[in-house]
Amino acid sequence: MSKCARGFLILAGVAAFMGVASAAQPLSFQGIGRAATPAEIAAWDIDVRPDFKGLPVGSGSVSKGQEVWESKCAGCHGIFGESGEVFTPIVGGTTAADIASGRVANLRRLDFPQRTTLMKVATVSTLWDYVNRAMPWTTPKSLSVEEVYAVVGYMLHLGDIIPADFVLSNTNIASVQARMPNRLGMTTDHGLLDVKGRPDVRNVACMKDCAKTVEVSSFLPLSALDSHGNLAEQNRGMGPARGMNTQKAKPN
Repeated sequence: MSKCARGFLILAGVAAFMGVASAAQPLSFQGIGRAATPAEIAAWDIDVRPDFKGLPVGSGSVSKGQEVWESKCAGCHGIFGESGEVFTPIVGGTTAADIASGRVANLRRLDFPQRTTLMKVATVSTLWDYVNRAMPWTTPKSLSVEEVYAVVGYMLHLGDIIPADFVLSNTNIASVQARMPNRLGMTTDHGLLDVKGRPDVRNVACMKDCAKTVEVSSFLPLSALDSHGNLAEQNRGMGPARGMNTQKAKPN
């Protein structure tokens, strides 16, 4: 028996023993760690829910947001949220009719070139929470509360959701939610990539005349083809991964 095989059997035996021991008596770690303090818990408990629970008191103007955006955000996302070469645009694809109805019409078009952030996101709390915890990419959580409000306000202004002189705050953000273009667009009654397809998690287990073999495949919707160049030219020449020739697959 090889050393590798013997080592595997030893580890398996230890794991089995630990499983029996843990079933017989709960493990105790005396002297290890301590209870988190309220301040430590508060530092991690920063999520903001759709009902705005967890949103800190504060405000930020659109004009302030433009300053922060141009210095800390535009390098990746473009001056006007049109994005650069890598990231999907944040702004675009929404209309005044969408703001009135709460559903983005362009999401129903499979030929629409991009799904921007403001087209997809249903809750303004999602924007606030993500910017607060993850942006800027190089220094996440470095923005002040005022800067987060301001940056979110600037994005909303670029989407014509709020005016240029607006000051976004914890007291008026609910009124802004009522103008989100896709606020009524959250649904699970469709497939993941194909909005005309069936939901992905409501399948019924096959009990009769089931398929003997299953072929796993994937596809890109028309809206995603060639959005980041030809995938076939971006893979290494070795290994199993082969990118789809998105330029060839794109209809003329």
